[in-house]
Amino acid sequence: MRSLLLSDWLLQHLDKARDEPLNHQVYRLLQRAILSGRLEAEMKLPSSRSLAKDLGVARNTIIQAYDQLTAESYVQSSQGSGTYVADTTLDRIDGARLQNKSFLEKHEKKLSRRGKKLIQMGGWISGYEWGPFLPGVPEVLEFPVKIWNRLECEIWSQPRPRLMTNAPPGGYRPLRRAVTEYLRVSRSVNCNPDQVVITTGIHQAVDLAVRLLSDPKDRVWLEDPCYWGVRNVLHSLGLSLVPIPLDDEGLSLPKLERPPRIVFVTPSHQYPLGMVMSLGRRRALLDYAQQHRCWIIEDDYDSEFRYGSRPLSSLQGLDSAGRVIYVGSFSKTLFPGLRVGYLVAPPELADKFARGAAALYREGQLTQQAVLADFIDQGFLNSHIRRVRALYGERRSLLIDAITAAFGRRLPVLGDNAGLHLVLGLPECVDDRQVAAAASAQGIIVRPLTSFYNKASAAKPGLLLGYGCVPIDQLRSAFDKLATVIQTALEPPAR
Repeated sequence: MRSLLLSDWLLQHLDKARDEPLNHQVYRLLQRAILSGRLEAEMKLPSSRSLAKDLGVARNTIIQAYDQLTAESYVQSSQGSGTYVADTTLDRIDGARLQNKSFLEKHEKKLSRRGKKLIQMGGWISGYEWGPFLPGVPEVLEFPVKIWNRLECEIWSQPRPRLMTNAPPGGYRPLRRAVTEYLRVSRSVNCNPDQVVITTGIHQAVDLAVRLLSDPKDRVWLEDPCYWGVRNVLHSLGLSLVPIPLDDEGLSLPKLERPPRIVFVTPSHQYPLGMVMSLGRRRALLDYAQQHRCWIIEDDYDSEFRYGSRPLSSLQGLDSAGRVIYVGSFSKTLFPGLRVGYLVAPPELADKFARGAAALYREGQLTQQAVLADFIDQGFLNSHIRRVRALYGERRSLLIDAITAAFGRRLPVLGDNAGLHLVLGLPECVDDRQVAAAASAQGIIVRPLTSFYNKASAAKPGLLLGYGCVPIDQLRSAFDKLATVIQTALEPPAR
């Protein structure tokens, strides 16, 4: 394209009435012309003075456009010689390889095997997690927003630079102290503030512990069934998962020759089945971990909510050998979007865990951590838990009554003594995934129990029913819809 033709082409596309600056328009048009091949490599561009005259714009406009093109390697300038279009063609792969179909397929935009597995395992995650009977979601409408807003306004009324930077290793010190006192009283956890590491939740806490304490292909024992989120974390880190079956006392120690590097358990309220690990099993597991020098990750995700008895003491509180890493979060007690959790490391590893978290995640959100620290210190967390525990207990009772009214004793109810969900067992002949899909079509969200198992051959059908976020005045009508779906699945097919 000759200079005169270039000027004419630019004049056709330049719009001096637009809000976009002229220098940016000239830059964008020349960029398009170079990438499309309209301006060929090594072609000399008009001088800034002559092009400005042809376009009727200030010379500075052209100089700024040329400078931007030079900075991005679209053109090259030489003192006294002028401005030339650079060679922007891509380096080409050998023609024979381009014609090789298997080579092309191999290099398509595909996920890794690990990535595919992760997406498949988390397939039900959606962008909106609210409604009957979604498990694990608390009643966020009961959260004391006014109190939280007041505490936050008090902090922002006198901005502190240290709250507007990256978090120190381990997190905001006053929050670490507040979590320590809370866990000592409510969960009998033995710790000091140095052992507490603030995280964005249980997923990150487990990720940190596993990265620091294991290597790829190390063996991990985990309950079967288990929490899908932790299973995803463990899979993504390349560990060898060994699913361990459960009985009424929780995880039983298998007689395997090779001990694991890590044992992952939910002893106070097994997820998802709800049983409590017996004291005998707890002591046996701690003895085994000490003898074989393996680590235990204790996930204590919702044991604040027990109905008919006080919350149980933690496994970590019985540990005298420093083999337990205790993890928890405020997602169930407050609201999931807060994204604040914690990890309690053994004393000799506390500093390493704090520095490891800073190196991996470079946390912030110190203002939120400061608000939460005040929320705990001023007693609002405990009062909120007492209030919603009564609310969840009422909803749990109404749900059990609805199940009994619809099915009598035909379907067992499991794990209803604590937490925010229960499990409704189904006959072996029923496909719980199909039931969950049919319920979803009616606006009812349940989780199929079989999807939580690692061993498909051991999976038992059932439905996880969360009652935390179902208003009392809607619970019965919502369950009636679900009951109709279940009843259809229970009926034998017509001949």
